[in-house]
Amino acid sequence: MKKIFVFAFYISFLTSFYGQKNSSFADSIRITHKIPELAYAVVSSDSVFEIQALGDQRYNTSYKAKIDDRFRLGSITKTVTSYIATLLVKEGKIKWDTKFFDLYPELKSKSNPATYDFTLQDFLTFRANLNIWSYGNETPTPKEIKGNNQQQRYEFIEWFFQQKPVAEQQEIYWSNPSYVAAGLMLEKATGKSYETLVYELGKSLQIAFDFGQPNLKDKNQPWGHDENLKPEKPALNYKLNWLSAAGNININLPDYCKFAQLQLQGLLGKSKLLTADEFEHMHYGLPEFSFGWQSEIKEKNQLKYSFHNGNPGTFLTKVYLCPAINKAFLIFANVQSEEADKGLTLLLEELEKQYGG
Repeated sequence: MKKIFVFAFYISFLTSFYGQKNSSFADSIRITHKIPELAYAVVSSDSVFEIQALGDQRYNTSYKAKIDDRFRLGSITKTVTSYIATLLVKEGKIKWDTKFFDLYPELKSKSNPATYDFTLQDFLTFRANLNIWSYGNETPTPKEIKGNNQQQRYEFIEWFFQQKPVAEQQEIYWSNPSYVAAGLMLEKATGKSYETLVYELGKSLQIAFDFGQPNLKDKNQPWGHDENLKPEKPALNYKLNWLSAAGNININLPDYCKFAQLQLQGLLGKSKLLTADEFEHMHYGLPEFSFGWQSEIKEKNQLKYSFHNGNPGTFLTKVYLCPAINKAFLIFANVQSEEADKGLTLLLEELEKQYGG
């Protein structure tokens, strides 16, 4: 018993030591790479080894970072959308090979014939040859897309499916509208809005998901920043709504840690909702990009990772999972710039080195 106590104390001491060391390193990264607020965490399937929030919610102000600050996930939203889809397939509400026009036949005659056979799996794995579309696109305009949030997404896809798809064959088509279409399919299959599906998932997991800019509902939440460190003022953005299933969730770091731990638990066969094979299929079922998750085997250690990065214009987010060492690394920042991304990469590499990744 004494040996067990001494070992536990030793592990606790090392964790505390590395935590203090990494916090200092992270803050130096934050300052050097011009990041107003930087939050990061290292977790396993059942433990939190480190979690920190450093800096300021808004550049050049005295609004200090808090551990429950909310960040826009950007494309990491796709990990949540894909998880919801996987649960609905498990429940028999929809199938991976369900075609979009099986659920929305009224849109078929207006759409480009090249889109007729696209399935839920095609959309979630980026295998539908659709063009890219993101926050910087100027068409369609808000005047062309009307109705409530759900209706606007419907009209957006109605417009988008009339456009020409990508002619050149690729392995993966990194198209946000693929996830918009997938979100619409989940809405039709359940009779619930995408937002409701996310909120219901959050309630079941005790995770407070939300949407849009964090500072829109609460100005004391982090403000996003562009590459010139200009803060993004609270405002409604119609494009965020159109891309809800692709990149509009906001969340605090402790809550996304819970979601990352859920993924690790599933990959290690500890989930009561899905089998290890179902999690494996979600993360690694297809080369390079599966259901919401990219994957790679790192040359330095030959360990398999699943990961996703978010860059929604004024935030940056990274999540990397390595089931072989039962670790997940998460880094959030409230600025988007090449300089900041370099800093986040350096921090990720340091954390991986400290924790065996």
